[in-house]
Amino acid sequence: MARAALSEPLINSDQAGEEMMAAQIDAADVKTKELNDRLRELLLSGAKRVSIRNVCGQRYIGTRLYTPQGLRMEIEVFGTAGNDLAAFLYGHRIAVHGNAQDGVGNTMDAGEVIVRGRAGDVLGFSMRGGEIYVRDGCGYRAALHMKEYEGKRPVLVVGGRSQDFLGEYMAGGVVIVLDLAGESHDAHFIGTGMHGGVIYLRGSVEESQVGDQVEISPVDDADRAVLADYVTRFLERFPETEVTKEEILASGFVRLTPRSRRPYGNLYAY
Repeated sequence: MARAALSEPLINSDQAGEEMMAAQIDAADVKTKELNDRLRELLLSGAKRVSIRNVCGQRYIGTRLYTPQGLRMEIEVFGTAGNDLAAFLYGHRIAVHGNAQDGVGNTMDAGEVIVRGRAGDVLGFSMRGGEIYVRDGCGYRAALHMKEYEGKRPVLVVGGRSQDFLGEYMAGGVVIVLDLAGESHDAHFIGTGMHGGVIYLRGSVEESQVGDQVEISPVDDADRAVLADYVTRFLERFPETEVTKEEILASGFVRLTPRSRRPYGNLYAY
């Protein structure tokens, strides 16, 4: 069986007091469980930064990294991350240099995920805390069942476009879709069953594209402050983006919010 090739931990002598330990894993031909076992071993041994090379579809990267003492680690992924990247993530920071498959941030609790490419379907599914930034577009059902939990407010920012059913059954959080290429939003069934949170779309969207439960309105000053904050964060993470914050904010946004907190109440109550 192929073994995860692990370099000797590299300790910067100037930061030895802070135990800034770094390590590398070569994930070529390494199975999902073995890769995630190594990540947990490194976290428990004190590693603060890990680079994973030659990733090709290994799943659950960043899962099983909860510790009672709240240990934190930064993970860089080079390649294509498999399904459920950062599922149940608890405070770590993951940057993917490439694309990510389905289920990024599934039930994520805290931390940050950066995808320097495209993400697949059900991005941010049941996400309840933390932030996800995707440079390009994403697939179907992004932000499905996203919710706010015990004061946490999850945030998802997508630089491209989403496909159908964005924000389906969304119960909380902030979603921002920037459509930086200016291709216009062609998704349908946006916000179907939505009963909490807010979606900001750069550009415009037709009534026929959103669920009956969704109200389309212009942004106000409070919304612009939220947008300015997260657009700034997005551009800091993707400096290669050839557009300025001022250009993005000046181009106009619409706000999508639920008309009711109980859109299907009549189906289950009398």
